This record gives sequence, structure tokens and C-alpha cells, in this order.
Amino acid sequence: MAWADDEDYYRILGVDRNASQEDVKKAYRKMALKYHPDRNPGDKSAEQSFKRAAEAYEILGDPDKRKRYDTYGREGIKGFETHFTSFDDIFEHFSDVFGGGSIFEEFFGGRTRTRTAARRGASLRVDIEVDLREVSTGVEKTIGLNRRESCEHCLGTGVKPGTSPKTCSSCGGRGEVQRTQGFFVLRTTCGKCGGQGKIVEHPCQMCRGSGRVAKRHHIKVQVPAGVEDGMRLRVAGQGEAGENGAPSGDLYCDVHVKPHPIFQRQGSDVVCELPVSFAQVALGCEIDVPTLKGTITKVKIPKGAQYGDTIPVKGEGLPSMQGWGKGSLLVRVVVETPVRLTEKQEELLREFASMENSNLSPKRKSFLQKVKEYFE
Repeated sequence: MAWADDEDYYRILGVDRNASQEDVKKAYRKMALKYHPDRNPGDKSAEQSFKRAAEAYEILGDPDKRKRYDTYGREGIKGFETHFTSFDDIFEHFSDVFGGGSIFEEFFGGRTRTRTAARRGASLRVDIEVDLREVSTGVEKTIGLNRRESCEHCLGTGVKPGTSPKTCSSCGGRGEVQRTQGFFVLRTTCGKCGGQGKIVEHPCQMCRGSGRVAKRHHIKVQVPAGVEDGMRLRVAGQGEAGENGAPSGDLYCDVHVKPHPIFQRQGSDVVCELPVSFAQVALGCEIDVPTLKGTITKVKIPKGAQYGDTIPVKGEGLPSMQGWGKGSLLVRVVVETPVRLTEKQEELLREFASMENSNLSPKRKSFLQKVKEYFE
């Protein structure tokens, strides 16, 4: 079976969009067993189906990723999906689904144990902090971290150069020992070699036989424009090195957006609370307002604007990660009440108030009418 790159993940797993997480998990287990490469030797179509099912479960099996996928489709999960390059990646990534490999071992014997002898490297997690201006443009961040990498002295084998490991005499290189009890065959990890199948008599002095050494490393991470607070970015292959040449783990970067002193975010829009005086909103005016780009734009406050009214400035917000253009700058009117008045200002305001009482505004008139009706 072959699928298009934009095939719906629910269709791949054969489940309804309202399926529970447990139903999604069961559907993936069923497909993984059906298209497992050991059941379909040499069948490229089955291998492709096996990988595509894993990619679908990577999204639908995670409630947060599934929610983004349901809302935005493929565009909403860019940077979150995993494109598995080997079966080892899949077995390691979803070991919890199969009980640490026991389901596969039940059907396919000891092959899974051979696969896991050289374990994939551990994945790492770091925090990345960005500000709203960096969110508006996207930014490249350099992350410094300590991680274990393959030993250059022994090339990750853990064996002293010029020597080689010996086959374990206890398990004969299989990594497991088995014994028969009646009709049952019991397999257990070899206690002598720890499941490796080989014994290292002369370990590498540089890494002490582990095949890996700790190093300080600097990694450049591309943070896309429009990224949201709490998003997790995946950098494939930038985790710790695997054992005995196995693939490296991944680096997961949790993004945190710093609060801005002027703007607040609302999705792709940014809000700027603009303090204005009573006279300005009463008479109307034009005011300079800052933008995220560091420029100034002129915003017209209409005559009679009310506290909390919002004036949009299109295209001055944040870009959408789904490619839907930019949001708006929402200028929210905040009317300031003067706290210190001169005698002349007080005199003018009292004169204005007396005129105002004889010519009520529509909202105030409606309110007073409702109060009157309530107490009658």
C-alpha cells in the first residue's frame, strides 16, 4: 500500500476523527504488527506502510499534537512531526506502545533483542527564550549544551584500538540465554555480557569502554516566525550519541516568549493599550503609535471614542505559522482621568457638566431609564 504525502493521518490508521486515544493506540499496534518487516521480508510496500503508520501515530498518539493537527491540518504540525529513517528509530521511539518490545518478541523471536543491543542515544531538552520582536521575524539561536558524543579514539566501539571484543561464551553471541520448560521456551538477557553478545576485555582508555565522551557543543536552532509560547521544536539527531554506533537521539527545544513592556499577544494579533486624554477622545485626534518593527505609525482616534474601543492596524501583527499572512496591531483606547486640575480647568469642567446634565448621552439616558423602571 502506498500513501500520498498529504494523506490524512486518521485514514492511515483507519480510525474515526473522534476515536479515543486508546483506540488510536490499538489501531497503531494492529498496523505495526501487520506490516512489520519480519512478517513481510523484502516487501518495500509493507516497509513504507510500517513507517507511515508510525508517523501518523507520532501525531495522533500525542494529545497536544493531535489538537494542532485537528485545528490546522499538516501546516499546524510543521516542525513537530517525526520522519523516521530506520526501523530502529520506530522501535525505540514507541517502545512503550509495545511494552518494551515484548509484543514484537512474541511474534518475531529474538530479532528485536538484536536490534536493541545497540541503543539509540538519549534525547535532550533545552529551553529557548525569545521576545515578541524575534517572534515577528523568526530568529536563529545558538544553544550551548553538554552531551555525550562518540569517542573519536575508538570510533564509538568502546574497544581499545588494535583489539576487538570476544564473543560471549555464555550466550554464543546471541545476547540472551534460553531454557526449555515443558512446552515453553524461556528467553532471558545474558547476565555475563548484559545482552551485548560480546565481551570487551580491553576497553578504550579514553572513554573507559562506554564508546562515548562528554563534550561541550554549540547548536544553531532555527526558531520560526510566529512561534507560540510553550511550543516544542525538534532538532533531529542532535541529542546524545547512541551505543556502538547506533543513531543519536534528538534535541527538543521548549520555546518561551518573554513578556513585552508595550505589547500583549492575542494569537497573531498584538495589543497596544494607548493612554489618551478625555479631550482627545471627545474631539478626535491622530496619535503616533509604536509597532513591533520599531517604527511609528499614525492612528486616528475617532471623535467620541469610548474606553476600551479597539482600532486595528492591519499587517502590523505577527505572522501565522500556517502561512496565512500577518495579524493586526490592535490599538486599545484607554481614557485617562486627570488627577490635578487648575482652577481654570475645574471651572470649565463644571460648566461642561452642567450642560451635559441637560443633554444626556444615549447610553447614560438608557441606563437611567432602566434604573427608573427597575424601582417603579
